[in-house]
Amino acid sequence: MRPLAVVYAVIACWLAAYGFNAVLLAVLYLRHEDEVPSPSLADRETLPPVIVQVPTYNERQVIGRAIDAVAALDYPRDRLQIQILDDSTDETTRLARERAAYYRSRGLDIQVLRRPDRRGFKAGALSWGLDRARGDYVAIFDADFRPHPDFLLRTVPYFLERPDLGLVQARWSHLNAEYSPLTRAQAMAFDGHFVVEQTARDRSGLLMNFNGTAGVWRRACIEESGGWTAETLSEDLDLSYRAQLAGWETLYLPTVDAPAELPPQLAAFKRQQARWTQGSIQTLRKLLGPIVRSPRLSIFQKGMALLHLSGYMAYVLMILMLLVSLPMILFDVAPPALGNLGLLAGLGPPLIYLISQQRLHANWARHLSALPLLILVGIGVAWNNAAACWRGLTCWGGTFARTPKFRVEGKAGHWLDSDYRLDVDPTVVGEGALAAYALVAIAIAHQTGRYGMIPFLVLYAAAFGTVAVIELSQGLSLRRVAP
Repeated sequence: MRPLAVVYAVIACWLAAYGFNAVLLAVLYLRHEDEVPSPSLADRETLPPVIVQVPTYNERQVIGRAIDAVAALDYPRDRLQIQILDDSTDETTRLARERAAYYRSRGLDIQVLRRPDRRGFKAGALSWGLDRARGDYVAIFDADFRPHPDFLLRTVPYFLERPDLGLVQARWSHLNAEYSPLTRAQAMAFDGHFVVEQTARDRSGLLMNFNGTAGVWRRACIEESGGWTAETLSEDLDLSYRAQLAGWETLYLPTVDAPAELPPQLAAFKRQQARWTQGSIQTLRKLLGPIVRSPRLSIFQKGMALLHLSGYMAYVLMILMLLVSLPMILFDVAPPALGNLGLLAGLGPPLIYLISQQRLHANWARHLSALPLLILVGIGVAWNNAAACWRGLTCWGGTFARTPKFRVEGKAGHWLDSDYRLDVDPTVVGEGALAAYALVAIAIAHQTGRYGMIPFLVLYAAAFGTVAVIELSQGLSLRRVAP
């Protein structure tokens, strides 16, 4: 077998491993989906003190909504402390203080806390606030979340009957899924993760992750697992894995949700994806040894954990597969015969999305209309995420670039005139170049009769072209509207 064919085979098999991982998670979900634990009803008089932390950084457009939501939490007021951990540099601070003062005058223990500097970003803010808090349980909500009033009553009681339970994670739902085709595609992607993947991991005894928000921690678990650190940009993934390696249990509750805002701007979505990618790869580097050496984990648990943490490497593999395709065409190298491996593995993600939409929506078939765009965007951000993978492999920490929020709810709201809007991301150049590369490969494949490779190349050209066109068109719209 020629070297190019060997490289292609390695890439294809590695990618297939992630695809089959998705198939396995779907199977595990179907096996365990009915296993929803119910806590015993806790007497309000026995509920423990809870700290609610809302880390914020320049959230002017949503900070009022966030404070209103946490202030409306149905929980005994003498056992509820709310911390608005504000690192802002704009008028968010003034708005937060005014809103907090309003609720404080009505007897709520709510404070706006500001650090001397933004050291450690979100991880630093959470740790700094915890040092100034009372209570044994910590609920965390990002500023774009609007938890339901009964959130704490539906999560905290689980800790009272399970002394080794360190984390309860709830499902994210969406405030603006119907805002645009882009937000509908994102909603489907998140639903696949939260309905199928998280349930499958938790119910099957696999390591699952805290998603950074809409969850409750046992304070002792945070402290005994090493606390929040900024060594990675995914402080949530890092701490939740360290906690499970230390023997703490986790619980995922798909029946408890907290609505949040999806990024309506593609550049904002790409920034979010890049941060998660870089942080996940950094967490893989940090915890690879402890996972492999752990006496608590089985071989199956270790393998699934490593597939989970390395999942964003699929974007690097997609780029490499595209790049190697043109030389294979030019030098008349036939792809290795792998049977239906790629086709079977490729069914994994769509299967997860299908199951999640069936479980969430009575009219699930209509929601599947977002699947084609999700596939195109999912492939089209590969250049953006591959660059983030490289940063994750070559450095620790980094700047926590927040995902801007615009208070877009339902189909209402505007972001083009917000001063939080982002410029066109420079990675659009790479996306355009990869689309052109795929088009050249298509033309040469057609001329040389290599028709079997054309469908794959068309998908790549369409994906990178779609992402580039969406971002450039949004960029042109920004130029017409003054912030």
